[in-house]
Amino acid sequence: MKALSQRRRHPLAAVALLLIGLLFTGGVYALASSTNDAQAQSFSSDQVDEGEKLFIANCATCHGMGAVGSENGPSLVGVGAASVDFQVGTGRMPMQMQGPQAQVKPPQFDDEQTMQMAAYVASLGAGPAIPSEDMLDTSDADPANGGVVFRVNCAMCHNAAAAGGALTRGKYAPALSGSTAKHTYEAMVTGPQNMPVFSDANITPEDKRDVIAFLETIDEQGSPGGADLGSLGPVSEGLFIWVAGLGVIIAFTVWLTARSS
Repeated sequence: MKALSQRRRHPLAAVALLLIGLLFTGGVYALASSTNDAQAQSFSSDQVDEGEKLFIANCATCHGMGAVGSENGPSLVGVGAASVDFQVGTGRMPMQMQGPQAQVKPPQFDDEQTMQMAAYVASLGAGPAIPSEDMLDTSDADPANGGVVFRVNCAMCHNAAAAGGALTRGKYAPALSGSTAKHTYEAMVTGPQNMPVFSDANITPEDKRDVIAFLETIDEQGSPGGADLGSLGPVSEGLFIWVAGLGVIIAFTVWLTARSS
């Protein structure tokens, strides 16, 4: 007991306890993060092999052999299958040319090939998995809550009506009309382009489904009030009224002047 008491009074005891506490906290946080984001997804060895062949033929030029990255493209180790499915499935990858961000275009690979490349990249390191059908089921979702979540987390870039908007240095937040539920979910968990990653700790899976339901509601409703003018709000509406209204006034003035003469 005396020896133990002496160790407690050792000048480095407080430092040792602090280090142990930090290591324990860091380990718990890392475990929780990996459980939350780096989801396991099973692929066959054939899918991985075929995906590697497709990757070498179409992606390695920029992302390097083994997807370790190069001066022309980032490393893909640990990005997960969801990132590949989103980027390739929306046609953003492979890019047509270097630029501020990848452009949406018709996909160059079919669903099977996209899944094979996703399988290969997923085999290189754990990352967000492709969402299952249950995760995308919005039958019981709450669009009203999804609208609140969207306005708090997304509207500053994508516009409150999900019409998109300009960012800095030639970048932009795309319009979300027509985006599939799967690609919307994958975008939230992978953070493509300039978008931040919204893990389950930031936005829960239930809230993600609510956001998808909100976007689907916008697509279904369309623009019941007439022309949406880009859904840019009072700025575009005011400009339209100013230009169109002033044009009508000028035309009416010319008409009156012509009649009086």
